[in-house]
Amino acid sequence: MTMIDEQQLRATLDRLVAGLTSLRDEGRFHEPNLDGSRGDYISFHSWEWPQGVGLYGIARLWQKTGEPRLQRLLEEWYEAHRARGLPPMNVNTTAPMLALTLLWARTRDARWKPLLQDWAERLIEEAPRTPEGGFQHDVSDRINTGELWDDTLFMVALFLAAYGEASGQRALVDEAQHQFLVHARFLADPVSGLWFHGWSFPRRDNFARARWARGNAWITAGLADLPELCSLDPAVNRFLQGVLTAQIEALLPLQCEDGAWRTLLDDPGSYKETSATAGIAYGLMKAARTGRAGPAAAAAGRRGLAYVLSQIGPDGVVGGVSYGTRMGHDLQFYRDIPIQPTGYGQALAILCLTEGLSE
Repeated sequence: MTMIDEQQLRATLDRLVAGLTSLRDEGRFHEPNLDGSRGDYISFHSWEWPQGVGLYGIARLWQKTGEPRLQRLLEEWYEAHRARGLPPMNVNTTAPMLALTLLWARTRDARWKPLLQDWAERLIEEAPRTPEGGFQHDVSDRINTGELWDDTLFMVALFLAAYGEASGQRALVDEAQHQFLVHARFLADPVSGLWFHGWSFPRRDNFARARWARGNAWITAGLADLPELCSLDPAVNRFLQGVLTAQIEALLPLQCEDGAWRTLLDDPGSYKETSATAGIAYGLMKAARTGRAGPAAAAAGRRGLAYVLSQIGPDGVVGGVSYGTRMGHDLQFYRDIPIQPTGYGQALAILCLTEGLSE
C-alpha cells in the first residue's frame, strides 16, 4: 500500500472538521421526537447522538494536535447548549457528554462539571434498565422496551468510564464495565466472533441476527478506546481483550479488496459503508498501536484508512455513509438504509485519520 503522507492527513482533517460544522438538515427525513419537537440528526448545532460522536472526533483531534481553534469550537458548542438548556436524557442524547468529559478533564473549566455530574447521576438513578441491568436503548423518538443495542456502549458506557476516571468516581467506571459485560453476553456472537445489532428480552432473540457493520465499528472503536479512558479491573480487561481478539479475527477476512467493509459484514450483496469502515479501521490501528492486536490488524486498518480518504469530497463531506439505522427485523432492512452525510460519518473519519497520524 502507498504510504499516506502526514501533510495530506492534516489537510484532509481540516476539511473534515469544516464539513462537519457545515452540515445542515435539509428536511429529507421526518423524525419527530416523543415530545412532539422536531428531530434533527444532521445539523451540527443539534444536541443528538450524531453530533455527539462528531464532537468526540473533534475532541480526539484536539487532544492529538492541541490546536486552540478546536478547543474554541468545542467550548462554543457546549456553551451555547448550556445557556439554552440541555434536552431530555436518553441513550442517544448522552453521546455529547463523552467529548465534554475530555474537554473538562484537560481544562477543568468549572462550567462543565455540574453538567457532567448531573447527567451521570441521573443515568445511574433514572435510566431504564433491562433484565441483568443493561441500559435499555431508549432514544429521543422511541422507547425500545427490553432492548440492548451495541450502540449503547459507545453512546453511554464510554462516557461513564471516562467521567468516572477523570472525576475519581470508581462506581461510574464499575457501571461502564458492567455494561460492556452485559452487552457482550447478549450481542457478541460466539460462532462468528462478530456482534449482532441488538437483543430483545421480550422476544429472547437477536432480531434479524444482523452482523451490522457500524454496530461492529462502535464495538471495535469502543474496545480500543476503553482502556485509555479508564483503568479496567484486570479480569474485565482480560475478558474484553478476548472479545476484541475474536472480533478482529472475524473482521479481517471480510474486508474488501479496496479496504472497505460492507454494511452487512458477511453479506457480499450489501453496499460498502464508509462510516463503519472508518470506525473499524480506527479501532484496528489503535488496538495494534497499543498492543491489543497484531500487525495484520494494523495493515487492515491502513487499507481501511486509504478507502476512507477516497470517500472524502473536496468540501470535506464524507460520502457513502448510511443514515441512522433502527433495529432491523430482516436483513433487507439494512440493505435499504439510504446514504446521507452525517456527523458520525465525519467523526469516524476524523478518528480514523487522527489515528493515522500515529502510524
